[in-house]
Amino acid sequence: MDDDEISAAFVGELTPYAVPVVLEDPNPDWPSWYADDARTIRTALGPKVLRLEHTGSTSVPGLAAKPVIDILLVVADTADEPAYVSALEAAGYALRVREPDWYEHRCLVRRVEDGAPHDVNLHVFSPGLGDAEIERVLAFRDRLHTHTADRVHYERTKRELAQRQWKYVQHYSNAKSAVIEEIIARALPAR
Repeated sequence: MDDDEISAAFVGELTPYAVPVVLEDPNPDWPSWYADDARTIRTALGPKVLRLEHTGSTSVPGLAAKPVIDILLVVADTADEPAYVSALEAAGYALRVREPDWYEHRCLVRRVEDGAPHDVNLHVFSPGLGDAEIERVLAFRDRLHTHTADRVHYERTKRELAQRQWKYVQHYSNAKSAVIEEIIARALPAR
């Protein structure tokens, strides 16, 4: 994703990241942080929640991570924002990314600097349209849970990349793509 694509997908004012990426050693509180958000999301949306999963590095025991809880939420139709966004906003999340050309992906966030107890990226997809990406995200997470060599390789890559300066955090994420794709290639045939 280049700067123009980042800007086009971002909702609100886009500001450069301009701070180093900080990876923390595994935190035993990360699963309970997810559980708190899962309760909040389920309370806000009720039966509109079709699937809810803790994803990203904080979901993998033993893996260093930015202290941001990544959550996968599946709703009936991500393009139907009135059906779920206002309820999530009332619960403290803010819509930050809208990508109609990429599986109709949406991302809502909660940030400590805005009063949240911890940082969250809530990635929203729909069944059918988002199935391929949902499968990839879960395959990657599950592979890191069960394959130490892949987990070590991924963490080493993240630590190396965290030493660089990034204009936007998306650039850091993009730089990890080759390693992520390599791990997903090993993960998907096994699922």
